[in-house]
Amino acid sequence: MDSAINKQTPLMTQQKILSATLMLFSKKGYFNTSVRDIAHESGVSIGSIYHHFKDKEAIASAVYSNLVERMLAEITQIQSKHIRTSSRCRAIIAFLFDITEQEPEVMEFMLYSKHREFLPEEPPVCSSKPFELMREIVKDGMLANEIQSMDLMVASSCLFGAALRMITSRLDGVIEKPLPTYLEAIWTPSWRAVSTQTL
Repeated sequence: MDSAINKQTPLMTQQKILSATLMLFSKKGYFNTSVRDIAHESGVSIGSIYHHFKDKEAIASAVYSNLVERMLAEITQIQSKHIRTSSRCRAIIAFLFDITEQEPEVMEFMLYSKHREFLPEEPPVCSSKPFELMREIVKDGMLANEIQSMDLMVASSCLFGAALRMITSRLDGVIEKPLPTYLEAIWTPSWRAVSTQTL
């Protein structure tokens, strides 16, 4: 039993560090957050932090990679679960709305942080794997004649742009009601803008 607990401890410690870092980055930004801040927020010693991560940039890279992989996994699952493009895209928006409500720091970090300033090796968020998959789903919709043939970025912006703007408005405190209450109001015109069919 003790052996099993010991094996879990490094992973649990890393998760505490990453969770604290995500919260601090979303509130204070990368450059205004120190390793000492992370240690204080996570309850993990500075020495332990450096045992797990080379430096603050390595922590930021881990936070970014974890969030990208998590979002990619969710969108991949949506892609597998739904057959029609309309159902896939609506489910993606619903997922993004839900995570904004449940874990706003996730969307704040993904949408507001200027990642290239402190993670120059990482692609821009709009070129990250989750967003690439979202565009791939839109492209598949064109091939299936569910979406009008048009520039892929235009179609993707029509489908997801309004939802992303609602997310930033919610994060900024402009919108008071939970985002899921706006799902149909956002989805219906977004789909009509690109669809070859009526809802």
